[in-house]
Amino acid sequence: MLLAIDCGNTNTVFSIWNGARFIATWRIATDHRRTADEYFVWLSSLMMLTGTDAKVTEAIISSTVPRVVFNLRVLCDRYFGCRPQVVGKPECRLPVPPRVDLGTTVGPDRLVNTAAGHDRHGGNLIVVDFGTATTFDVVDHDGAYVGGVIAPGVNLSLEALHMAAAALPHIDVAKPEKVIGTNTVACMQSGVYWGYVGLIEGIVREVRRERDRPMKVIATGGLASLFAQGTALFHAIEDDLTMHGLVLINAFNKDTK
Repeated sequence: MLLAIDCGNTNTVFSIWNGARFIATWRIATDHRRTADEYFVWLSSLMMLTGTDAKVTEAIISSTVPRVVFNLRVLCDRYFGCRPQVVGKPECRLPVPPRVDLGTTVGPDRLVNTAAGHDRHGGNLIVVDFGTATTFDVVDHDGAYVGGVIAPGVNLSLEALHMAAAALPHIDVAKPEKVIGTNTVACMQSGVYWGYVGLIEGIVREVRRERDRPMKVIATGGLASLFAQGTALFHAIEDDLTMHGLVLINAFNKDTK
């Protein structure tokens, strides 16, 4: 079975693919100090507690935090006896290479989302990922990543607002009942929610104008469903987009060996 690992700035997701579907998914806070042994104790305990009968024989990693990759590689090698594919490394091939400025390093998560989005929805696509940063990935007609946009993530913006203005509290991200808030929390929620809806719609509008062609918009990430309530922009919400992309890239590298 395949162990797919998606390491983001905030959380790391482990999923087990049995060749037809994901049979288990677990999440842990990203911490570069966590050792391979700690990962295994945590992961094997969850596998036992949930009755997940899985013999991992292959693995693939996507990580936006380079410092964690070493210990994840050791985890796969020491405890599962397999050398993982690492998206972004030269030996891990992509179905279609990115077309960006020479010397540019593209985030592995963006490459994975591009492959998954093209597989499910075809080309001429914008993938909006609500993560620690809010990213917009532009996918060409043939599935190549051709660039995009990086904006501050929603929770990052809320934290910055709280840190810079002592009188403003921590709040949760939520769709407010009204645009005009009548208390501090409602005002902040409205500003963040409708501000991000405006940001998303504005960036997508400009990307479409620049590309001068129809483009579908796919959303992924934890807050995608929440923001879909405030706009009709999204053609689909894909909760498992990154994991689907990891399965595709792993299969592509097996087929081309």
